[in-house]
Amino acid sequence: MEKDLYLYLLRVADSSLTQGQRLAEWCGHGPYLEEDVALTNVSLDLIGHAQLFYQLASQLSEQECTPDDLAFLRDAHEFRNPIITELPRGDFAYTTLKQYFFDVFNLHLYQALIDSKNQQLAHIAQKALMEVKYHLNRSEAWCLRLSLSTEEAHARMQHALNDLWFYTPELFEMDESMCELARQGVIADLDYLKRLWEKQTHELLNQCHLKLPASGWIATGGLVGEHSEHLGYMLAEMQFLQRAYPGCEW
Repeated sequence: MEKDLYLYLLRVADSSLTQGQRLAEWCGHGPYLEEDVALTNVSLDLIGHAQLFYQLASQLSEQECTPDDLAFLRDAHEFRNPIITELPRGDFAYTTLKQYFFDVFNLHLYQALIDSKNQQLAHIAQKALMEVKYHLNRSEAWCLRLSLSTEEAHARMQHALNDLWFYTPELFEMDESMCELARQGVIADLDYLKRLWEKQTHELLNQCHLKLPASGWIATGGLVGEHSEHLGYMLAEMQFLQRAYPGCEW
């Protein structure tokens, strides 16, 4: 079970790390100063959550490693995040809607993980949940603000929805090892979380007067290390210093 939990922890940590890294790209480019700082703070929170999950994963690894090793010394095919978190940042509407989808997912995920039979995992979830609630309040408010303001802002939100919607089902993918961990009460049942997520997101999209796109393709592959080209470019930038100067410290 330790190996299965190790892989699951990588899934959660990789998701937070890649989403946080994309938000970090807004530093110095936010629409105004206060929002620039807010985006950076959310980014730091997510990267902090990733570090906590990597720390627990490193304790379960078959090879001696540190959280930094897991973040900076693995190649793209070893990452297990869903593809949505590695997508380019896009415009502010795109970032806002993607963050909203991720925030709702994290809200229900961490609420469920608080009851995990693994006490260390439950503790991390409880700590992260406090910050995720703030993240969700912020992204939800921005979705409403953009969608119900100008025609251009609404159009940009609709365009973001048209592209992002088909990446969201991957958030809830489970392999057999994850299903077994869920049966044992160690992790959350993502099928149940999906129903909660869909109910909450559909309610907001209706308030925003945004229309779901017609059914189409669905992104998949992140869970088994199959990613878009965007992850490779992200990791090349994010991991450069550690790979160029192995073991370097501040």
